[in-house]
Amino acid sequence: IKVTGNPAIDALRIITSYPAPPDVQVLFDQNQIGENQKKLILVTAHRRENFGQPIIDICTALKTLAERYKNTVHIIYPVHLNPNIQEPVYRLLGGIENITLLPPLDYLPMAHLLKQAVLVLTDSGGIQEEAAGLHKPALVMREVTERPEGVKAGVLRLVGTDPERIVSNAVELLENHIVYEQMANSKNPFGDGYAAEKIIDALVNV
Repeated sequence: IKVTGNPAIDALRIITSYPAPPDVQVLFDQNQIGENQKKLILVTAHRRENFGQPIIDICTALKTLAERYKNTVHIIYPVHLNPNIQEPVYRLLGGIENITLLPPLDYLPMAHLLKQAVLVLTDSGGIQEEAAGLHKPALVMREVTERPEGVKAGVLRLVGTDPERIVSNAVELLENHIVYEQMANSKNPFGDGYAAEKIIDALVNV
């Protein structure tokens, strides 16, 4: 057995080495996101286990963060099309100045949003690995994750859906530079972005 890492991290490394697509750059410019401007928090939340009160609690946490960092942070949330997610999210977060709700995004724009983000709040799966691949601290809004190696390595934090817990962990990462850097610079257990080369080398030299 040869451990190489996930080739998805290779794809992420390659695709984010190119400039952001024009529509993504427009999004950054319109919301003053970028260096010496507002910080980006990227959100994905859509899991069935979070239907009902959990997604309401997640929205409560996002609203609190948006109000606390009104002039310094912008939240972008591509919203899943499931009505169990659409209805509460647009009802609770629509119209908040520093929250942008978008339709689901293709991989290319999503990768560049992730590259620009300083923090990821998610209940998704693959983005947990991708956030680690780009050294972006990720708060996992679930009680368990199928990627426990990320939690063990320190690149992911399980925070559940309690609003106070989500907010307190986000605030710590946004305001404590030492804690942020420790998490951002933890070794990525999902690969270094060069799995394909390792796979080829292993096959050629078997």
